This record gives sequence, C-alpha cells and structure tokens, in this order.
Amino acid sequence: MTPDIAPTGAPRFGRSLDQVRDRLRHVPLPLAILLIGVAILATPTMLFVASATWTTEQGGHGPIVMATGFWLLWRLFPDARPYFRVPPTWRPALLFALLVPVYFIARISQIVEVEGFAMYGLLLIALYSVIGGRAMRKLWFPLVYISFMFPPPDTVVAFVTLPMKTLVSQSAIGLLSALGYPIGGAGVTILIGQYELLVAAACSGLNSIISLSAISLFYVYVRHQADPVYSLLLTLTVVPIALLANFVRVLVLILLTYYMGDAPAQGFLHDFAGLLTFAVALGTIILVDAIGHRLWVRFARRGRENALSPALSNQKERSVG
Repeated sequence: MTPDIAPTGAPRFGRSLDQVRDRLRHVPLPLAILLIGVAILATPTMLFVASATWTTEQGGHGPIVMATGFWLLWRLFPDARPYFRVPPTWRPALLFALLVPVYFIARISQIVEVEGFAMYGLLLIALYSVIGGRAMRKLWFPLVYISFMFPPPDTVVAFVTLPMKTLVSQSAIGLLSALGYPIGGAGVTILIGQYELLVAAACSGLNSIISLSAISLFYVYVRHQADPVYSLLLTLTVVPIALLANFVRVLVLILLTYYMGDAPAQGFLHDFAGLLTFAVALGTIILVDAIGHRLWVRFARRGRENALSPALSNQKERSVG
C-alpha cells in the first residue's frame, strides 16, 4: 500500500507559483501597460547591447547584472508600493521630450553606449510617471545597479583606468624586478626578456573594474543593507580590491609570457587570467567582509557598553544613596 504523501518539493513549488500569481494579480493597469511599452522599446536596444558588448570581456557581466538587478527589484517592489504617487503629467512629458531625440539619434548612429543609457533613462522616466519619485527613491539601489549592464563610453573608461594601469604596471615591474626577473618599462609599457607588453592589452581586465565594482556592490547591499554605515565602509574597499585583482592578473600574464611565450599567454590562459581576476576580487571582498564585520560588531558592542556604563554607575550611586 503506497503512502498518501505528496512529494516534498510540490508544496513549495505550488506556493511559489501562487505568490507570483498573487503579485501579478495586484499589478496596476497603468503599470501593466508600461511593461508592454517597455518591452517594445527595450527589445531592439537590448539585442544590440547584447551582441555588441555582452560577448566581450568588458561587457560579459551584463547578463549577470541584469538578472540579479531585476531579481532584487522584484523583491523590493512590494515595499515601495505604499509610496506610489502619480506625479503631474507635465514632469515626465518634459523629461521624455528632452531624452527621446537623444535616443533616436543614438539609435540611428548605432552608438551603443549612448543608446543603452538613453533607453534606460526613458524606462526610468516611464516608471516615474506611474509610481512617482518617492517610490523610486525606495528602489534606488536596484535601479542604479541595473545601469551597470550598459557599457560606459570608451573615452570615460580610458580616462579613469589610465592612472590605474600605470599604477598596476609599475607595481608589477617593481615586484618582479625585486625578485630578479629581467624586467623594466615606462608608463603602461612592460619589457620582460625579449617580450614587450602593453598593460592596455595585457591587462584589459582593468576595464572590468566596473563589473567587479557592480558585483561587489550587489554583495554588500544584499548582505548588509540593514547597516548603512558598515555598508559604506565596505563599499570603499571595492576599488582597491579590484586593483589588487588586476595586479594579480598582470603578474600572471607577465609570467606566462616570460615562461611560455606570447601565443599561450594570449590564448586560453589569457581567458583563465580573466576568470582569476573575478575569483580574486570576490574572494577578497568576502574575506574582508568576514574579518571587518566581526571587528565592526565588536566595536559597536564595546561602544554601547561604554555608553551604558556611566548611566549604570549613576544608577548604582542613587540606589546606594
């Protein structure tokens, strides 16, 4: 006789579907219309962004950011519902009038960076027209975080990463020179043995500092959103950690080129060095968080004890008196 017991996974799966249906049932009609318009507007641009940047090393984080960003937006959306206020019509209309020409010019000229951000700006304006600014402030983190899936302009990346490339290359030269390697260089040019490397090519992972920062910020927010002060302090370590990860990558690529030649270092092992960059960055921020949070909790506990000790001593004196 078989026991009349349902599989353990079925109730959970059923409850999750019921929760999804319940949320969809309570979606306001204007928001549903907005979602349809979003799909029509965003689909061609997102296909362009995916084909132009998500297949490259610099933009490979895009699908991860999009998936985690919309997941977080889905989770936080019910908390923002009490703050829904439809703004005056002229405000989103004015913003649309200013941004629509930029989007169409970028669409015609196929400038992927401008088109992506212009399209996302139009989506934010459309969302603002339905839920208002106060509710969007409650959703500020996922809305900002999702923007990381679009590639920044190359000129901005070059301007920001140039001093970082110089710092990383000079640090790598100094360390390997101290270890006895025949290495030298100036600026972002590295000479080791008979090989000449450019950090712009050997360390294109510095362009991924934006993706490393995005994933790290997501980790910080999900783990410590209830403690904004500690979250801010941990966020300040993101860029140094990304620099450390890229420093490790430069060392690996230099040593691969020195011992194995230029071809292996630019093949599969080059891609492996890119994965190593992410692994080092994420592992380091988790380690820093594990140590830093313990120290933070201990410091906060000691601060509360110091703040309570004068009150307790005064209470004892009054009781004795």
